[in-house]
Amino acid sequence: MNYQRFFEEAVDQVHAERRYRVFADLERVVGAFPKAIWRGNGEAKEITVWCSNDYLGMGQHPDVIAAMQEAAARMGSGAGGTRNISGTSHPLVELEDELADLHGKEAALVFTSGFVSNEAAISTIARLLPNCLILSDELNHASMIEGVRRSGAEKKIFRHNDVAHLESLLQAAGRERAKLIVFESVYSMDGDIAPIAEIADLAEKYNAMTYIDEVHAVGMYGGRGGGITEREGLAHRIDVIEGTLAKAFGTLGGYITGTRTLIDAVRSYAPGFIFTTALPPAITAAATASIRHLKRSQAERDAQQAQAKRAKEVLAAAGLPVMPSETHIVPVLVGDPELCKMACDRLLGKHGIYIQPINYPTVPRGTERLRITPTPFHTDALVDTLRDALVETWDALGIPYAAAGQPAVAKTDRIIPLLVPKSGG
Repeated sequence: MNYQRFFEEAVDQVHAERRYRVFADLERVVGAFPKAIWRGNGEAKEITVWCSNDYLGMGQHPDVIAAMQEAAARMGSGAGGTRNISGTSHPLVELEDELADLHGKEAALVFTSGFVSNEAAISTIARLLPNCLILSDELNHASMIEGVRRSGAEKKIFRHNDVAHLESLLQAAGRERAKLIVFESVYSMDGDIAPIAEIADLAEKYNAMTYIDEVHAVGMYGGRGGGITEREGLAHRIDVIEGTLAKAFGTLGGYITGTRTLIDAVRSYAPGFIFTTALPPAITAAATASIRHLKRSQAERDAQQAQAKRAKEVLAAAGLPVMPSETHIVPVLVGDPELCKMACDRLLGKHGIYIQPINYPTVPRGTERLRITPTPFHTDALVDTLRDALVETWDALGIPYAAAGQPAVAKTDRIIPLLVPKSGG
């Protein structure tokens, strides 16, 4: 049997669907973010990054770098094994205390990534609840979907942010059955926000547990960076708050927070925690420094929100199809995988602007887009440069502009483009 043939065919299929992904060879430069060095075609070129999840630039903050360097110099480069074998480094103890405090919970548990924290926590919690029914938003992240699958529990998918549909599913399940509602606060591809209060109301009415993914909101919202649940005063009504250290906090790792008993149960039963080497002390120390800074500093959040707002306004004024977004995410619709890839290649090669194409399966077919994430370091001049580069690219490739007087997309249970060529509007 020719085993390699199966792998070749699988990759060929991705190419045929025009969604093969090429990773740019980038080198971020501390002190110059969002500038980076791109290496390609045998040359090195300075470019501007417009799609980083380091939303606040904390990955280059002097306090964060200093904490990482000091911990590495004092405790070495690695953790030495799983926490069950090598114990827990003191910086990790401090980090979990800091995270529990951030969300007003009794305890926290840190994992090696946000993907692992969702997969391990959701699957473990659902397995520990007898005859558990999981109710999952249809646009939940792949890590949450994988956690649901691995749990082996029955699942019901409710339409995105549709509380009426969710209630009908809860009502059919009955109050006595164990139920876990899993959803996100900020949906990162569209930039919309879940109706958290209404979901919490339903959870209380029908005796269900709640699990919220705040990965694109922690550090970004709330007076101390606790996310949308903190901003809206709802953290105490959510049973499990999950987040990441790899986006606004600028380091690496994922975590969950909740009651001491729930956290202890996940710690004791989740294979994704038990059998994985712990995060190194240097990373956990850096994460703690970042969280502590953002608990007391609003400057980064204010500056980021201002630049995201300006980017939306400037791009929309140019007729570009900016999709509706309530948050810091600025999605620009292309609607075709090949054009999306061509646009990104042109932006990088001609304009020195790096934006990774977002194609299926990350988003539904026909809604391919550029996902732009302004940071406090994207100046007004950089926003104007981005606009000009996008307009030149749209014109050169014949990508449709937004219809005059209409939003770029209509919001239904699926995203439907409402586009016409620029000349028509």
